[in-house]
This record gives sequence, C-alpha cells and structure tokens, in this order.
Amino acid sequence: MIPPVSMKLVILDRDGVVNRDSDQYIKSPLEWIPLPGALKAVARLTNAGYTIAIASNQSGLARGLFDVDTLNWIHQALRLRAAALGGRIDLIAFCPHGPADQCQCRKPLPGLLEEIARRFSLSLEGVPMIGDALRDLEAARRVGAWPILVRTGKGAQTAAELPPAFRDTAIAADLAGAVDLILSGAGPR
Repeated sequence: MIPPVSMKLVILDRDGVVNRDSDQYIKSPLEWIPLPGALKAVARLTNAGYTIAIASNQSGLARGLFDVDTLNWIHQALRLRAAALGGRIDLIAFCPHGPADQCQCRKPLPGLLEEIARRFSLSLEGVPMIGDALRDLEAARRVGAWPILVRTGKGAQTAAELPPAFRDTAIAADLAGAVDLILSGAGPR
C-alpha cells in the first residue's frame, strides 16, 4: 500500500491551464505561450513548498504533428520560463497516444496520475489536480485527488456542461485563482 501524502504535491494539466490551448496543437516551443499569471502562480506554489507535476495528453505525437524531441524542447521552454519567475516543474508526465489507441494513460483514465504517484511513491488522496476539461476532473476523481476546474482553455465550456456528479467541483477563474484556493487551505468538498 502507498503511504499517505508525505509531500505537498499539485498536479496540473498543461494546455489550457498553464499555456494557451490550440485546436491545431502546440507543435513547437514558439507556439507555447503561457497564460497570463500562470507562471507566477507556479512560482507561488514552488515558494510555498509544493512539488509540481504536469499530466498532459499529447496525442499530437500519435498524429505525427511533432516528435518527442520537439515535445522535450516545449517542456524545456516551460521549465525555463517558470524558473525565471522562481517556479519549478518537478515532473512532466504525458500520454503519447491518440484517442483510438485505448491506452490506460490517456485522461480521463488514471494512468498518468498513477505514474505520478509511483514516481513520487505517494498516494494522491486529496492532492489538488487542476484542469480545464472534464477528462482532467474524471482522472482526478479516479485516484482520489481533489479536482479543481479553471475557466481558462476549455474550462468555461466545461463548467457550463458539468454533469451532475461533478457539480460540486471547485472552480477558479484561472491557475492563479486555483492556487489561491490551495494556499488558503481549502480542500476537497
């Protein structure tokens, strides 16, 4: 059995939470554009002693829109820009599969989050998971994490269409607002 959380961890979706989302996919470091205030929010979490992991579906790999080296360069840009403001991204877990691949790591399935739990040797019970899509909330619930929805990216549409089982989900305007919730000591409802 995995021991209870012994570190302060926050899990973030990437596109639509940390950076602008695109229906054409983020295919290069130049297309990776952080959302206003997002990297400062990452820095606030870092300065408050949180470990930060990203869990991101990246089906653009399966679709041949970019390769793993390019994705690594995108993630290096993210890490460098966060570090310039005092933030740190400790782990980036991604699913390289397409929607039809029936893998276990593509959100809403819990594989990416389970990978994060294994990498840090901890339970995700009550760990904040911030996303902009229902699949993020579903994956969080499957591992006992605390789902938080942001209205950036696809979040406003997601909030308007939340199924009854998710109507009690914490909702914030953006990543900075979600960080405010976390740092205020609010927890799962």
